Order: sequence, then C-alpha cells, then structure tokens
Amino acid sequence: MPLAPPSADLLARLADRLGPRGFTQDPADMAPWLTDWRGRIHGAAAALLSPAAVEEVADVVRMAAEARVAIVPQGGNTSMVAGATPSADGSALLVSLRRMRAIRSVSTRDNVAVAEAGVILSDLHDAAAAHGRRFPLSLAAKGSATIGGLVSTNAGGTQVLRFGPMRALVLGIEAVLPTGEVFDGLSALRKDNRGYDLRQLLAGAEGTLGIITAASLRLSPAIAQRAVAWIGLASPEDALALLRRLEDATGEAVESFEIVPADGLDLVLRHIERARPPLAGRHAWHVLVEAVAPAGAADPGEALGAALIAAAEEGLIEDAVVAANEAQADALWLLREEMSEAERIDGMAAKHDVSVPVSAMPRFMDSARGEVERAFPGVRVLAFGHLGDGNVHFNVRPPAGVEGRPWLEGQGAAVSRLVHDLTTAAGGSLSAEHGIGQTKLAEFARLADPARVTAMRAIKAALDPNGILNPGKLVP
Repeated sequence: MPLAPPSADLLARLADRLGPRGFTQDPADMAPWLTDWRGRIHGAAAALLSPAAVEEVADVVRMAAEARVAIVPQGGNTSMVAGATPSADGSALLVSLRRMRAIRSVSTRDNVAVAEAGVILSDLHDAAAAHGRRFPLSLAAKGSATIGGLVSTNAGGTQVLRFGPMRALVLGIEAVLPTGEVFDGLSALRKDNRGYDLRQLLAGAEGTLGIITAASLRLSPAIAQRAVAWIGLASPEDALALLRRLEDATGEAVESFEIVPADGLDLVLRHIERARPPLAGRHAWHVLVEAVAPAGAADPGEALGAALIAAAEEGLIEDAVVAANEAQADALWLLREEMSEAERIDGMAAKHDVSVPVSAMPRFMDSARGEVERAFPGVRVLAFGHLGDGNVHFNVRPPAGVEGRPWLEGQGAAVSRLVHDLTTAAGGSLSAEHGIGQTKLAEFARLADPARVTAMRAIKAALDPNGILNPGKLVP
C-alpha cells in the first residue's frame, strides 16, 4: 500500500503528545528546515515535530507507522546530498532531533561519552575537553552538525587518517526502529559477539532503518601539543611519498594530511580576506599536515621538522614552513578550511565527493582532471582533499565567463556521470563522506554492484516493510 498524508486526527494526536514546543505547522518556523544545506532542493512537510525524549520519538514513529505516514528525520540539516530534506509533495512529517541535546555522561574511565542525537558537534568537543579528553572527529560544519546526523551519515572529516570515520568512533547506539520499538544498544562494549551488529547497520543508514536518538562515542586523550606544517611540492605522487615518510618518522602522530593544488590556494588567497600566502614561492601542489601528541609524549614538532628537513635535502619537497605558535597553526588551517567558501564565492561548480584507493589517488587527481577537461573544453577542475584516506573533492567549474547555473543545468549531469565513471574505473566510490541522500540516488543505482543493491533493498524491506522512514533516500 502507498504511503498516505497524515490525517487531521493524526496531526491532532501528535500535537497533543508533543505540546506546543514539539509540534508546529507554522510556515515561518518550518521554512528554514525545508531546504537542503546547499540551497538546491526545496521540500514541504505536513508538520515539524521536535520530540524532546526517546519516548516521544517512539510514540511519533508508532503513530506514523500505524497510519502509514512517511517520516523524514533531521539533525542540523547540514547534509550535502539533501538526505534530510522532505519531498515537495508535503505528505511527510519532518522529525527534528534538535531538542534532544543532553550529553548524558562523559566517562574518563571508559573513555566514552553518551550524547543525544541533537548534540552539536562543537558542544561535544567542549564537553570532552572539560574532562581532559577529546572526540577525534571534526569538520567545517561542527557548529551546526549534530551527533545523530553524523552517525546516520557515517561522517568523515580531517582525522579519518588516524581514527577512521564516524562509524569507527561509535561504540553504542540508541534508536527508534520503524515499528516504534526502542533499540537500546548504548552499552559501550569493546567486545560483543552476539550476531548482527545493529549499531553498524544503523550508522550510515541515513535514517532509513531507524531514528538514532543517542550514541556512545569513543574518546581519546586530549591533545597536549601539536605541530602544523604547510609544504610545497611538485606532484601528488611526491605528496604520498611524503606521507609515508612522515608516518615512519612520527609513528601515529600524523592525523591530518590534506592536499591542495596551486589553483585551490589561489582561490582562497583571492577571496578570503584573512588568508595569507604560506610560502614565498609558487608550487604546483601543497600539503597541510598536522601531527599531535598527548601529555607526556615526545614533541611531535621535533620529529616532523627533522623529517621535513630530510625530505627537502632529498628533493622530495620544495619548501615548507612549520607553525611557530597556535595563531600560525590556525592561519595555515584556514587556507584549507576556507577552500569550499572561496570556491562558492568564485561561482557555482559541479561538486563531487569521491574516494579511490590511497595508492591510486595521486594518479587519479591528475588523470581524471585531464579527461574531464578534454571532454568539456574550458572547464576548470579543482581536485583537493584527504590524501591519507583517498577522499577527493573533485569539483568542476564552468569555463571562465560562463554563468554557472545555466551551465550546471545543461552540462552538470554529464560532467558528474563522467567523474563517477572515472572513479568507478579506479576502484572507487561516488560517495566518500557525504552519503547518497537523494541527489546521488540515480547515479548510485546506475553504478552500484547489483548484489549490494539487492542486499540493501532486502534489509530495508525487513526492518521497514511499510517504507515510512526517509523514503526516497539512499536505497535505490
């Protein structure tokens, strides 16, 4: 049976259950949450529901399941693929987890924090720091992205090289299943061999299998000292060789290794007022590296500096600067963190979040750029990203002087198709850290291994037979 729009009776019961703070149909209150993060996809909803506790979420899902009404879960609404945006027909209930903002516990004995779904990432960072710990995942949207959304999308970030994506940091999950049952899996067991791992199934499911209401998250010792360097070099191949050299020299101290082409740095210097050139000369490629250490460990700056001197003497790198203080370190990070903003100011682009094997990434960045620029004369490719984990942000800008929106409408799909084909041919994925959502659904269906799609559909049908949770996302 098809899904139905909510009846007046259902809306009245939901309003009664959630109260005025938890239920609204006011267009002004709902409007900010009906458009995706990039402003491309606009949806509608019958009501915006904001439960404040897991029991309220369970009641909402139970009532919606009985009435066969769609639910779209939403956290900070920072999805890059419109994964939390409802469809335009207005038949779904938009369920916001933003009122569930409690950090239930922080244990230094277990090195675990239990945070509700609506906790903002930067607030979790602060809470961990207050206990001498840190949560080792960070990204540009840390001031608005929420824990539930980060778990649901298996978010990445700049520390994946050392700690892995969000899924690797999740020790337990509390979630409401499509039936309205509560899965209480918050116990942060390091070993638990009781069959299927529902935590890992729910992480990365984009809200299609359950609504995450809380998570137990792995903490690490606080950083006592860090060393940040900016390096100029000739090629991505040299950059990968440098990464392996630095890992040998510093052990596990290196946790961020970002690669940036010259034209990417040029964009930041042109459009970001606070940005300053990090090196005196011009280099075809740049690397930003951060090495860290907890209290009592050796200074990572000494090992990093010595390794860079040796690399320069051997001709592996052309120039480098190591930040002398925190202000300089932040200034170097600004050059990488503001790249997306600089690109946005410069104009529209066809953006791709792809991944390939780490060993294939240097060649891919050069060869894929060449193939795309030959296929679409005049386009300008900006490929940068996390070399340590194979994640390439492969963005294609229209030819100089061409208006962005008409070009994207006319050429964007063909450009993306080629980029995704090249990625697949390199043994990669069309989604490294942003997810599938709805904007990548058609391409995912086109390129995915049939066995993967069959399994995903079977899991969705088994756990959500009525298809009420986040329909039209992730599952082709």
